[in-house]
Amino acid sequence: MIPANPTERDGRFLLNKVPEVTLVFWIIKIMSTTVGETGADYLAVHVGLGTSITTAITVSLLLVALVWQISTRRYVPAIYWLTVVLISVVGTQLTDFLTDKLDISLYVSTCAFAVILAATFAIWYARERTLSIHTIVTTRRELFYWTAILFTFALGTAAGDLATEALSLGFNLGVVIFGALIAVITLAYYLGANAVLTFWLAYILTRPLGASLGDLLSQARDYGGLGFGTIYTSIAFLTVIVLLVAILSANDGQKSAQAKARSA
Repeated sequence: MIPANPTERDGRFLLNKVPEVTLVFWIIKIMSTTVGETGADYLAVHVGLGTSITTAITVSLLLVALVWQISTRRYVPAIYWLTVVLISVVGTQLTDFLTDKLDISLYVSTCAFAVILAATFAIWYARERTLSIHTIVTTRRELFYWTAILFTFALGTAAGDLATEALSLGFNLGVVIFGALIAVITLAYYLGANAVLTFWLAYILTRPLGASLGDLLSQARDYGGLGFGTIYTSIAFLTVIVLLVAILSANDGQKSAQAKARSA
């Protein structure tokens, strides 16, 4: 049985590899989903790479980032959030590939990703007896974690596209609906609902919220957007993400220095 806060005395256990769930965590998460939506569209459509080439490039970059992330023995803000941004792009591309290239219905892909994510959680819990992000202290748990993250992005993309496009709710209403659902889950958490369940539900819903927000900002006015374009929306959100991650990195460095000073 792996303890909640294991030591590294036998070399197998790591420090927790996931950041604290704070307001900054959710801001970066939502913005990374927006970048995943607008960034993927920019590379595939405006640069002209197409879905297949864009997917190949982003998957390669994600694999490099994952190896880098998993090879670290503690949470490093820059590496962690780079991985999240790239996995957001890949999750978006995965859904878009099924829809655009294989002509698979968004109803089917949404249901399929929901089943795959549920299976991931079931296997994860069966092996580890916990789905808490506060105990990502072994490589196996981290692999389960990132697998779940990938499918939350894919599911969120499919569900968001289903709501805003197939069901014709539009970007404005999509932002309102998904924002309201997250607010309900947040209220449920503060009223005593299970912390692990509410976290993962909110994590899934931030994907369609971020995608709807990205489409609202980037799409042309004729299509219900504000017309800022994918490149400017992506740059703006990436800039904020980089600034926030820089602040987190500075704070993390200060904490590490203080910890070393106390142990000296």
